[in-house]
Amino acid sequence: MRDDLAWEVWSRERQQRIEDVLERALILPGAPTRLLEAMRHATLGGGKRVRALLAYAAGEFAHGEASVVDDAAAALELIHAYSLVHDDLPCMDDDVLRRGKPTCHVAFGEATALLAGDALQTLAFEVLARSRLPDAGRACAVLAQAAGAAGMAGGQAHDLDAVGRSLDAEALARMHAMKTGALIRAAVAIGALAGDSRDPAEHAALDAFAGAAGLAFQVIDDVLDVEGSAATLGKTAGKDAANAKPTYVTLLGVAAAKAHAERLRHDAHAALAPYGTRGRRLRELADWIAARRH
Repeated sequence: MRDDLAWEVWSRERQQRIEDVLERALILPGAPTRLLEAMRHATLGGGKRVRALLAYAAGEFAHGEASVVDDAAAALELIHAYSLVHDDLPCMDDDVLRRGKPTCHVAFGEATALLAGDALQTLAFEVLARSRLPDAGRACAVLAQAAGAAGMAGGQAHDLDAVGRSLDAEALARMHAMKTGALIRAAVAIGALAGDSRDPAEHAALDAFAGAAGLAFQVIDDVLDVEGSAATLGKTAGKDAANAKPTYVTLLGVAAAKAHAERLRHDAHAALAPYGTRGRRLRELADWIAARRH
């Protein structure tokens, strides 16, 4: 583990690393060809790999090795990929573009896309259960909770219910803490399991960091939906407004939403301040999340 690498080099190396791990995970002898093609289409060759990067960074914070984090990072990305496949379906957000290419149901049909999402979800837990983490069972429980009714699935249900309605700041934060934030918090918690940290205060600090960084990610997502383009985002811009969804931009306006993201970035940094250089990669991730343009 090298701590002298510039952020751009470190993140690029980890992004390539997780791409290789996912490529290996998606070699599935016996799987129907078209289903496997759909799973690979949804997972490989695109995406920021934020959840994997968070897991690797948290692993480093806890003095863990990247090789121990690999399968956990892959499981997180597989869950994220499944959620995007299902979110894009006509019965959900009905989107046609994801990561700069046609969404899974556009490329393969709704039925195959649904099955691909199901298969990616189950593959995530298979990969995680076989990982080198010292407590893979705990990691599976953390991931299941993050993806379930009290996490991503519940957040998506709230999102669907909120269409055409106004939400106050508390309700909006609660929805996004489930839909987006739960998996980001899980990424940090599971990554830390690769190391030797047993201090409850450290885990509380990591969770506080992840809560702030996860919400900042969503705030910037809302801003980019207004300011970005399909070419830069790799997905349809302006969908939130077109679908009458409550966002931080509709609640606060663009300038105030950006200011809120900046406050959350500072909160993320503050959570790790007592740990000095150990939190470097996580702090760099918070900076990148708040400054991203896609």
